[in-house]
Amino acid sequence: MHGIDKLDLFLLKIMRLKTIKANKVLVIRLSSLGDVLLTTPVLRALKDMDPGWIIDFCTKPGFTETIKFNPNIRKVIEYQDNTDFTDTLVRENYDLVIDLHNNFRSRRLVKNLSAKILKISKPTVKKFLLVNLKINLFKKVRSIPGIYADTIPGLMLDNKGPEFFFNQDFIPPHKDNRVMGICPGSKHFTKMYPVEYFAELGNKLVERGFKVNLLGGRDDMPVCRLLNEQIKGSVNKCTDNDLIKTAENILECRAVICNDSGLMHLASALTVPVVAIFGSTVKEFGFFPYKVKNLVLENNSLSCRPCSHIGRSDCPKKHFNCMKQITPEIVLEQTLKFVKGNE
Repeated sequence: MHGIDKLDLFLLKIMRLKTIKANKVLVIRLSSLGDVLLTTPVLRALKDMDPGWIIDFCTKPGFTETIKFNPNIRKVIEYQDNTDFTDTLVRENYDLVIDLHNNFRSRRLVKNLSAKILKISKPTVKKFLLVNLKINLFKKVRSIPGIYADTIPGLMLDNKGPEFFFNQDFIPPHKDNRVMGICPGSKHFTKMYPVEYFAELGNKLVERGFKVNLLGGRDDMPVCRLLNEQIKGSVNKCTDNDLIKTAENILECRAVICNDSGLMHLASALTVPVVAIFGSTVKEFGFFPYKVKNLVLENNSLSCRPCSHIGRSDCPKKHFNCMKQITPEIVLEQTLKFVKGNE
């Protein structure tokens, strides 16, 4: 809200209320973990726009824990790909639907609703040009929450980051400044720092007096198990997709070292400092640590980056230098400077 005084803010809110008339609002973001977490600044801003709005959130069943305790929404609706589910949404009689996914499934979901529909505008052409022709038309690096917010006329984000909420009985764990979290997983190979590099990095951290906790979900179990064997004294805290427990484990850490992944955004939402290692992806796509103390390590010397906006199963150049040239020594040195600077 820099540069806006109280009178301007008041007038802007009046303008917004006249622009959008609604009582019941449905926000749609079907997947995945990071994308859903990055909607939370928008949910907060929507509630600030009009505290009287009833806001529901629709996502796939695997991501309901990401949002279910958020106080800015009434309920989470689990997406189902069938006619009965669409009929259920019709009966809810929403006044406004905000589609922050805007893909085939979400468009099919809202086409029979009588509500006013707002759909995110994705920079698809800019992404294509940057990935395939290395033509960068992104005039500035913008966050995904900022792109989400553009969907709603007049919506203003505050200066806070994403949020993750626990139930009211949750007791936060003790933060141990000796504990460094390593989140080695990601959906795609080209977004994953090499396992042998993580192992070397983990052992170097242990040699300097840190404890290493290995964090992840079901798909990360094999790599966490392997690293647990290779990093002396490490603790394997990988869960079977228990997001609440994973979030609790992250809160114990002084910082987390991760790939461009959902757990990067979860740590951001928990305000735990993040060291993120980017391989095939770049910050121009908007998926970087948002409003949290962070350090992004990436190899900007390569003409082949980015080779994908979501990640690939292998390196198209076969050298994988976007990751391999970011050595464990570099990550260790930069991480130690980073955590010391945040003391």
